[in-house]
Amino acid sequence: MKIGFIVNPWSGIGGSVALKGSDGKTIREQAIKLGATQKAMAKASVMIETFLAQSNHQTHSWFSAQGDLGGSILKQYDIEPLSLYPEELPDQTESQDTRNIVAWLVSCGVDIIVFAGGDGTARDVCSVVQDHIPVIGIPAGVKIHSGVFAVTPHAAGEVMAGLVQGHLTDLRLEEVRDIDEDAFRENRVASKYYGEMKVPVSAQFMQHVKVGGIEQEDLVLNDIAEWLDETSESEVVYLMGSGKTIDFLMQQVGVSNTLLGVDAVLNRTLLKADCTEQDILAILKTHKVKLVISIIGGQGHIFGRGNHQFSPKVLKTVGKANVIVIGTKAKLRSLEGRPLIIDSGDRALDLEWTGLITLLTGYNDEVLYPLVSQ
Repeated sequence: MKIGFIVNPWSGIGGSVALKGSDGKTIREQAIKLGATQKAMAKASVMIETFLAQSNHQTHSWFSAQGDLGGSILKQYDIEPLSLYPEELPDQTESQDTRNIVAWLVSCGVDIIVFAGGDGTARDVCSVVQDHIPVIGIPAGVKIHSGVFAVTPHAAGEVMAGLVQGHLTDLRLEEVRDIDEDAFRENRVASKYYGEMKVPVSAQFMQHVKVGGIEQEDLVLNDIAEWLDETSESEVVYLMGSGKTIDFLMQQVGVSNTLLGVDAVLNRTLLKADCTEQDILAILKTHKVKLVISIIGGQGHIFGRGNHQFSPKVLKTVGKANVIVIGTKAKLRSLEGRPLIIDSGDRALDLEWTGLITLLTGYNDEVLYPLVSQ
């Protein structure tokens, strides 16, 4: 897993001296004069400690910034970041520095961004990430009005550990909100909405109609089919394949299907049945393409078992971002925490795609789950 890690070292510094926030150089200088100390790094350390203890010290790739912005905290735990932010930073960083670092993390292809700060930091992260990459906020600020934070730094570490252990972890869009600090100091709360980010949260399994608390597979798949139909793009070719799950989805939208093959669908119409690798490569020359696949077999494979038409050349052209993986929570639970597997035949590609992957598990319902190459 590729983890982006950033700390706002000045976050929360005004809280203990009743300054109602930490935004701006003047407030920070005033807080220091009043005897305030930086606490964000300690809270970020709690997350790291919890994560390492509960994830059995599995090896991951960390991307961070220098010094108190993350790098020095990681080194305290003998974690050598794979890469550090390459630009020189001032002693007292501002919002633009945070935004620049986050943009760099995105360019590194991280699976998730973990940040320590308050609502102001969340605003900076959201302005760059939006809803494209999952985030976890470590609460370290004076104002924590946004929904993107874990309830405690310890809880943030637990969620991260659950991700790498294969626990079902839902993805939810949560609001980023911040208040006007000047108004707050005058006892007026003026909260403003700044956007939404995807946040992993403890999975809730009672999402659909149940019998005895057990998920009903056909009802869940029907919900997934509805969501795919509602969100399908008319100019995109969807390559559907293969197996019973995809066959069920195709039946629900009234399109014929090759049970053990790959079918190309454009605007709810069958474009090409039982596609070969060469058929797919030809379609890729003329259309934007997305793959819709399901977890294959009992071992959790998503590529390399029964869908060799999706060759390494096809996957490189399509890109990981354009793959929709279907997997009900019941099927994921049957893996008992084992990760999903990619075995495309190209080791370098497989390693590039490993990390966290988003799975569609219901109607507008997604989870994060680890993907490995073995």
